[in-house]
Amino acid sequence: MSSEQPIRWGIIGPGTIARTFADGIAHSRTGKLVAIASRNPEKPGLGDGFPGARIVKGYDALLADPEIDAVYVATPHTGHAEWAIKAIRAGKHVLVEKPIALSAFDADAIYHEARKAGVFAGEGFMYRLHPQTAKIVELVKSGVIGTVRIIRSSFGFNMGGFKPEHRLFANDTAGGGILDVGGYPVSMARLIAGAVENKPFLEPEKVFGVAHLGQSGVDEWASAVLKFQNGIIAEVSCSIMAQQDNTLRVIGSEGRIEVKDFWFASGHKGGVGTIEIFKGAEQETIEVKEDRWLYSFEVDAAGDAIRAGEKEFASPGMSWADSTGNLRVLDKWRASVGLEYGVETASKRTTNIAGGALRPGSSIPQRQIPGISKPASVVTLGFEFFPNFAAASLTLDAFYEAGGNVFDTAYVYGNGKTESIFGDWHTSRNVPRDEIVLIGKGAHSPLCYPDMIAKQLDQSLERLKTDYVDIYFMHRDNTGIPVGEFVDAMDAEVNRGRIRGIFGGSNWTRERMDEAMAYAAKTGKKAPAALSNNFSLAEMLDPIWAGCVAASDDEWKKWLNEKQIPNFAWSSQGRGFFTDRAGRDKHDDEEIVRCWYSDRNFGRRDRANELANKLGRNPIHIALAYVIAQPFPVIPLIGPRTIAELEDSLSALDIELTAEQVKWLEG
Repeated sequence: MSSEQPIRWGIIGPGTIARTFADGIAHSRTGKLVAIASRNPEKPGLGDGFPGARIVKGYDALLADPEIDAVYVATPHTGHAEWAIKAIRAGKHVLVEKPIALSAFDADAIYHEARKAGVFAGEGFMYRLHPQTAKIVELVKSGVIGTVRIIRSSFGFNMGGFKPEHRLFANDTAGGGILDVGGYPVSMARLIAGAVENKPFLEPEKVFGVAHLGQSGVDEWASAVLKFQNGIIAEVSCSIMAQQDNTLRVIGSEGRIEVKDFWFASGHKGGVGTIEIFKGAEQETIEVKEDRWLYSFEVDAAGDAIRAGEKEFASPGMSWADSTGNLRVLDKWRASVGLEYGVETASKRTTNIAGGALRPGSSIPQRQIPGISKPASVVTLGFEFFPNFAAASLTLDAFYEAGGNVFDTAYVYGNGKTESIFGDWHTSRNVPRDEIVLIGKGAHSPLCYPDMIAKQLDQSLERLKTDYVDIYFMHRDNTGIPVGEFVDAMDAEVNRGRIRGIFGGSNWTRERMDEAMAYAAKTGKKAPAALSNNFSLAEMLDPIWAGCVAASDDEWKKWLNEKQIPNFAWSSQGRGFFTDRAGRDKHDDEEIVRCWYSDRNFGRRDRANELANKLGRNPIHIALAYVIAQPFPVIPLIGPRTIAELEDSLSALDIELTAEQVKWLEG
């Protein structure tokens, strides 16, 4: 884009903040407001705050407008992620009013879409681009108040009573103070803590939050303490029902800095901002005179980035990592006080993040698993790491929409949370149960007894919201109990119709599997016909967790090839061994060193690197392709934390290794 050509802006959601942003465009050097979108374009006075702009009926119409380069999303919080992603998919650059999304997981999904589309995406914290903020950072770095030790900041106001009709009190529009204004003091604290380390920002190592939740369930006043690794403690607070002093205080070993209403800087239309420095009895006032309008800095920072082909704000603006990190703190704050919005629950969040109905995809190849009548995707999704339904549903949706249909759950994961999330997901999305291959696991240590299988399966099925699983694993083995008792217990569940495919052992030895199959053949019971042990190009040297069994060595491969029993392999990509986290002289990750470091594994890693370079891929992709290319059925479990990680793993599925390449990788 030409450095002279104005960025043509469109605005979605013509409310108060949209009019404020329009003022910023009008007083910018890079932008021009072309159109605003409204679902009620005939509303009297709608265009008064947007002089010269066309009024477009409907948000989709604005996204289809070829005269729009960039879109400012100013809907209520609950529409931010949906319309940001829709705009990105329409090829538009986007700036989203803070918060960019309800959670860090949603924000990460937005930025992933922008990365794929090659467009700019940013979160609108206007104060970050103002010269006053740069001056605060400069003073902190200069050491004028000595070593920074405490940061105190608040953003609170009083709405004058409960107003059920107002968005700030509405649970279904994610009201309350934490999301609306809590992000300001949190972002400033992270900025200052980072400045001390000469970094753009710093993430707190601990977050503790408290809040008063009002009658509508949103936070009406709240506080949090952030502890940073460099010793800085930040105390932040926000409110919609309490007028606070709204002063930033940076307290050091030799004095303090105070800034009133730091986010307002020199004023909406420009003016003079003040920064006060206190050192003992001495007081100094630094004035930051700025004639430019507050929001024009944000408009021009986005405009300059777009013209330069950049995809995110440069510091001190909110980069993608800074933005998601800020929301991660707000997520922890909300989790501390038990604040989940209604729109984040399965009953309300029934569509994908872009607001569409879920549709099964076909890009993930499928295979036939012995003992399972349904075709199954060649990889299985594990999702026990997510804190709640809203976070997990993003990855569950993306996996299903890519064609994935095998899901891994267990009684012990998250004390049942993973099972409940899956139950909520497939029912809220109306995913046909007969198209899903569902894995259940039970009887984990220390409750590894045959009589626990039925008891735990009762609870699992209730949480999973189904009356059967397709595959069931004993999650651990108890060699002190005759193997026949376990076979009897699982055979009984097959006869009851609660296991309708195959069962087997997770972290079972070959000897116990052989013994179980022999017992079943002798007694006419259904035999175990599946395994869930570790299998990877890198052989696990030491169990990651107590009771774990790896099936990657030559004897295991011989056994698997003879039996042709499907192995649903966990940690199939070596848990980071094939990424930059591992190296012969990188000893910062104890687990990688303990479990994977050996000359043989490093030789395999070197060959994976070599082949990856030839194919233009990453070694972790080679590691996944190696697992799938075995002459016996191995179905790798993948556990992505984000949609980006999921799509990166799935990108390896088009690599088809030959038998010679598999042998060469093994060395």
